[in-house]
Order: sequence, then C-alpha cells, then structure tokens
Amino acid sequence: MINISYNIKEYRKELFNIADDGNTIIELGCHVGNTTKLILDKFDNVKIIAIDNSPEAVGKMEKLADDYSNLTFISGDVRRHEILLEAFRLTQKCDVLSVDLGGGYHPDTVFKVFYIWSSTFKPVHSIIRNKGLVDFCNSASVSCKDFKSHEGHLESYIDEGIPPQIKEFELWTPSLRKK
Repeated sequence: MINISYNIKEYRKELFNIADDGNTIIELGCHVGNTTKLILDKFDNVKIIAIDNSPEAVGKMEKLADDYSNLTFISGDVRRHEILLEAFRLTQKCDVLSVDLGGGYHPDTVFKVFYIWSSTFKPVHSIIRNKGLVDFCNSASVSCKDFKSHEGHLESYIDEGIPPQIKEFELWTPSLRKK
C-alpha cells in the first residue's frame, strides 16, 4: 500500500501502523532523526537505513547510529545515483519506504524520488509526507480504474527496470547521465 500524508503526527501514526518488528525500513529525509528514534524505540528488531542531505543531520544521525546498531545513516542526496547504490549495497529489498523530503516542497521531486527508490527496493508499504501530493490526490478525479497498486510500489511499472535503466534518471540531473 502507498500512503500519502502531510501532518507529521498522522504520518508517524501511519508509519507505526504499517511497520512491524523485523522490518527493513528505508527512511528518505530523516533530518535530525526524530522519527528515526521513535521507530527505533518502538521496535526492537528493525533495520533502518536513514538518508539525509542536510548539514544539521550529520552529527545527530551519526550519534544515533552509534547508539543503535540496527541503524545505518547515509549523508547524501537521495536524487543521486551513488546514494541509491550505497543503500542498495546494504539491502536489495525493504518492507517500508518512508519519504519525507521537507513535507511541503516540490511534489514533482518527491514523486520522482519515490518512483526510483520504490522501483529499486520494491517495498511492501510506502509512506510519503508531502503537502503537494496530498493536494493533488485529494483534487484529482481518476477516470481509468485499470491501475491500482496493492504493494508499496507502482505495480504497473514492476518490470520497467531499476536505475540507471530507468530513462527518467538520465533526465533528472546532469550528474546522473552516462559518461
């Protein structure tokens, strides 16, 4: 299932509803680790790969990773192929993909990040926190009912390949183009 939320309390509540002990969770946009710590305190046996690009995240997330052996922190931009590869070297599948890239900004970027990461890791559940996507979903009328995903990724694109095979990846940033 793919869940979309904006309110941080609702986002966390839904995240706790879909996560289970023993899950592998990839958290994109962990910032300083407030949600990460809540997950780690709630579940004894989860594996979390948390990623953030903000300078504020580094010290706090590195300390949190020192305190919890089941947490790996990657400092980097989730739009970059080498960050995706670094996470992929740690796990090739996840149970939960959590995407919180600022809450209200750039729904197009958030959707691209979700698409590429979910195409790669095929999560059972995804949760996205973004005001623009909530607004879009609440405002859209869907005339075609042929496509509906029950997993945490877009099942209609299940065989489209993983980056860098996804054509969209090359168009995203010049640094991702093949040399």
